[in-house]
Amino acid sequence: MIEKYYLFLILALLSEIIGTVSGFGSSILFVPLASMFFDFKIVLGITAVFHVFSNLSKIALFRKGINKDIALKLGVPAIIAVIIGSWLTAFLPTKQIELFMNIALVLLSIYLLYNFNKTIKQTNTNLYLGGTMSGFLAGLVGTGGAIRGITLTAFHLPKDIFIATSALIDLGVDSSRAIVYISNGYFSKEFLILIPFLIGISFIGSYLGKIILKHTSEIAFKYIVLVTIILTSVFQTIKSFIT
Repeated sequence: MIEKYYLFLILALLSEIIGTVSGFGSSILFVPLASMFFDFKIVLGITAVFHVFSNLSKIALFRKGINKDIALKLGVPAIIAVIIGSWLTAFLPTKQIELFMNIALVLLSIYLLYNFNKTIKQTNTNLYLGGTMSGFLAGLVGTGGAIRGITLTAFHLPKDIFIATSALIDLGVDSSRAIVYISNGYFSKEFLILIPFLIGISFIGSYLGKIILKHTSEIAFKYIVLVTIILTSVFQTIKSFIT
């Protein structure tokens, strides 16, 4: 059990670093990796709690400014949608949710690979839609950061403002779904021991990601991230059919 937690925490740190550098958030890699260690609904609870600390660390480290207008227009519908999505997890079969998550991640990653330099239009409608879709997916399958990233990219925000704005939105999303998940029993007392480690990982991972971001080609790194997500999700999809 101890060895299991060690490996899980190492992968959590890796996910946090990659999530910071890529701008997609750590959940897009953390959720499928964590699913190898825990029941999927437990993963949803751990991810939400982990991300609360992760978002706070990003806001602290990338505090050059937050675009409040975008944060409100994208964040409010995201919070409403994440509550709905997380509430639905109590009524849907775990295996089907996990399978949907893996297929969704594969399709989304392939889309991002082929449309890497394309952006959507800078409209309020797209902000509302992007917030709703990212929030609902975050609540239902644990990750919606890529859709939020696609939406924010259209507004050509500087890196620090992009990450801080995204983190503020995600803080509202993750705090909301964490309440629903915990009330549904997705984060039991036995996992409280992980909290100090997750707090440390969130700050260390975000800090290392910020350093790497200064010295690494963001485009090349995002390609690596997307390929990793595809391979991980395909593995998990095959695993769900076998088991």
